[in-house]
Amino acid sequence: MKSDNKYSKIVELLHPLAIQHSPEGTMPNSVIEQWLHALATDSDLFAKREIKNAKELKKEVINILKSNKLYEKESDFFELIYSDLKLKPTQKARFRFIDLFAGIGGIRLGAQVNNGVCVFSSEFDSFAQKTYCLNHAETPFGDITKISENDIPEHDVLLAGFPCQPFSYAGKTQGFEDKTRGTLFFDVLRILEAKKPKVALLENVKGFKSHDKGNTMHIALSALNEAGYNTYWTILNSYHFGVPQFRERWYCVAIRSDIDNGKFRFPIGNAPKTTLRDIVDLDLEDPALTLPKFELDRIAYHFENYHLSERVQHDNSMYAPNTKKGKYGVFSFLKADGSLRFHVGDFAKTQIQEAFYACLDTYAPTIIANRVPKLWDIKRKLSIKEAARLQGFPDEFQFNVSNAQAFKQLGNSVTVTVIDEIVKEILNVLGE
Repeated sequence: MKSDNKYSKIVELLHPLAIQHSPEGTMPNSVIEQWLHALATDSDLFAKREIKNAKELKKEVINILKSNKLYEKESDFFELIYSDLKLKPTQKARFRFIDLFAGIGGIRLGAQVNNGVCVFSSEFDSFAQKTYCLNHAETPFGDITKISENDIPEHDVLLAGFPCQPFSYAGKTQGFEDKTRGTLFFDVLRILEAKKPKVALLENVKGFKSHDKGNTMHIALSALNEAGYNTYWTILNSYHFGVPQFRERWYCVAIRSDIDNGKFRFPIGNAPKTTLRDIVDLDLEDPALTLPKFELDRIAYHFENYHLSERVQHDNSMYAPNTKKGKYGVFSFLKADGSLRFHVGDFAKTQIQEAFYACLDTYAPTIIANRVPKLWDIKRKLSIKEAARLQGFPDEFQFNVSNAQAFKQLGNSVTVTVIDEIVKEILNVLGE
């Protein structure tokens, strides 16, 4: 699409106008890309309101394109903009949403499969922006703290996998502005206050509920209530939604109080259980994925000796005696689910997990930035594509960053299938 002569001409024509409407920290091409997506799906445009309101800007952009014979029918324009995109949205939106702290667009995909259309995206990390653009044909806006809430397009649903930050108890009024100012959650709140979408779907790590002894979550929910939203929250495990990954996350659905009928319920998560065998390419041969000799040796040592003892003790002489491994020893244990665990310390009450090896007939632990799932029975790490499947991403999803960055991005992402099911429940309640 980007190489298309028509598309290049469009970018050239709109660039001077996009410069005027580009917030600090956001490149004009991001503005253009999101404008074009808005035109293709008949949505509102991002617009700096002190220059021109969104409706007037939309007319101006369309007139520029029409006068250059680059816009005739909306359907033809949709095909031009999304011609070579594999994960394209629907042209006729069931609902419109914005994607904050967007990462690589996992939450977006979960909404998009329910015929939602994204009208604004924002992500600070430049590597995540690259992956996002490759798969969604738009570069997210940059620093959300530099973007006026009034300039963001109208939308029905706000999506945000916001960072977990401690909130302040300083402040005289004790309202959400005082308690959350200086955190990125504050930016979610100010957008909710200004745009009043019907629903917000928020995601965070499981520990969010107990962060700062529960005060962080309490303030967040209270702030959402103060902003005019009724809140529903829970912990959901990706393993219950059709992927072989044990990943628990905190989810919150905030429904505008004037439209909330009290009927929202989180999905139960009763998809058939899957194992790693369901997502692993058994014929894949990639030397880069093979486990190093040290790991292969200790896996072999476990199975050579496990019949002698439930917990196999490994040689820890290479560790200094004042370190945890040197002091307490390293032990391996094959669990009933088929996972091979290495621990520091022999007793359950004191042991610290040192390594986790799954097998084809079990599930992977939570993907995190620096931990690539490893399988002891096929003696290799998962590939990027396999790890993406653990998060419910379709095989069409691509990466144009290093493997280290790709694993980091997947570790920071959401499980698409979980978002899909939550969005379905939201739409059922709203009657969309």
